[in-house]
Amino acid sequence: MSTAVRAVLALGSNLGERSTTLTEAVDELTAHPAVHLHGVSAVAQTRPVGGPTGQPDFLNLVMEVETTLAPLELLRHCQQVEQAHHRVREVRWGPRTLDVDIITYDDLESDDEVLTLPHPRAAERAFVLQPWAWMDPDATLAGRKVADLAAAAADRDGLAPYPRTEDD
Repeated sequence: MSTAVRAVLALGSNLGERSTTLTEAVDELTAHPAVHLHGVSAVAQTRPVGGPTGQPDFLNLVMEVETTLAPLELLRHCQQVEQAHHRVREVRWGPRTLDVDIITYDDLESDDEVLTLPHPRAAERAFVLQPWAWMDPDATLAGRKVADLAAAAADRDGLAPYPRTEDD
C-alpha cells in the first residue's frame, strides 16, 4: 500500500507500570517508518468492562496515526508491540499489560474474522469513545459523533481523567 490512511488505535493497560507502558507503546507503534502519529488523547482511568471480577482499573488512551501499512500489517505491528510488553491472552477481557485495538482504518468496513472494522464494540465503550472525543471533538463513528456515543455508553460512570503526575 502506498497511499497513507488514517487509523484510530485504542490502547489499554491494567497490569504493571500502566502509564509507562502506554507511553512506551505510543512511541513503539510510531517508531515504524510507515506509521506516523497524528494525535493522542489524554489518559482515562476506567473500571474493567467484562472479564473476570477483581481486576485492577485500566488506563486507556486513543491515538490517531497515518499509515501506509495495509490493515492486517498494521494489526501485526500492533500485536508485536503487545508482545514486547509481555501480553498474555489467557482469559477473554482479562487483565493485561497492554492491549492495542484498531478501531478504524480510514473508512474501511470489514467483517474479516481476523480484523473486523470498525471495531465491533467500539461504539459502546466509553473507555474508547471518551478519550477519542477528548482527542478529536468532531470525530464520528458510523455516522454518529463519538462524543454523543461516549455520553450514552453504559460504562461511562466507570471512567475518569487520569491524574498525571510529574513521574508519569
